[in-house]
Amino acid sequence: MGEIISLKYDFSFKYLFRNEEVRRHFISDVLEIPLEEIRSVRLADTWLWKQYWKQKQGILDVVMELNDDSRVNIELQIRMMSYWDRRSLFYWSKMFTDGLLTGQKYDKLKKCICISILGFRLDDLPEYHKVYRLRDGAGHEFSDRMEIHVIELDKTLNGAGGVDDWIRLFNARTEEELDMLEADAKSRGVLEAIKEVRVMSLKRTLRMMHEAKLKEIRDRNAREDYVRAEGRAEGKAESILRLLSETGTVPDFLRQRILQEQDAETLDRWLLIAARAENVENFRKRSGVEDASEKGEKR
Repeated sequence: MGEIISLKYDFSFKYLFRNEEVRRHFISDVLEIPLEEIRSVRLADTWLWKQYWKQKQGILDVVMELNDDSRVNIELQIRMMSYWDRRSLFYWSKMFTDGLLTGQKYDKLKKCICISILGFRLDDLPEYHKVYRLRDGAGHEFSDRMEIHVIELDKTLNGAGGVDDWIRLFNARTEEELDMLEADAKSRGVLEAIKEVRVMSLKRTLRMMHEAKLKEIRDRNAREDYVRAEGRAEGKAESILRLLSETGTVPDFLRQRILQEQDAETLDRWLLIAARAENVENFRKRSGVEDASEKGEKR
């Protein structure tokens, strides 16, 4: 099975949406707008203006403007992020207010729609395409100016509509998966997107970017594994020292020796000894830790 360039990376995600047909069909499938009502979807500036230098700068992934001047932001977020919901509202609110110039009336504010494609689960509910709008408790709409769509890639699909096809495309990793999707896809936009993915996978520059991204992910995972392991070792060492401090004064050499140890099995053994030791000297003898200065004198 030949590997393809995944659409779960910023560079391939943005490259895909350079294709206007892909943009039109994606918007039509997700927002359920008839295709004939979308004559064009113009790519807009992804930088959001900030009024004060201390304000947080907003940078959106892919921003489009529809014929009725509605603005649509498509965001890809694969890794879990703390306060993602607040971050999403922050970008939506900046996009909503960004287009209003000084002195303009509020009726000039454009409808803003955020589409978030997530590689993690927000909840345990089975729905993988959720739509949020401003409504009161009885379901009456307060305003149509706000709309947020959340598409979760990690949930089990139970349909065969356009959104389902797009989710399968974003999750595809091999040529075989593309072939299967191409044979069954109901969305014409997905078929166009499959062509783009095939071209992307052949382009040398994009392939190099893909490999560089994979290396970055592997390196980041290795660093995180090291930090986690180091944190666990440090935690065990601190536990040993706390237990020993309850039985007496811990000499500096012993403290340093325990803190420097990184082997998990050794630390586990020392932790058991410390829990049963009557005093610090008893721990020293049973653990086999020696004072380097005393060891030198014996020689």
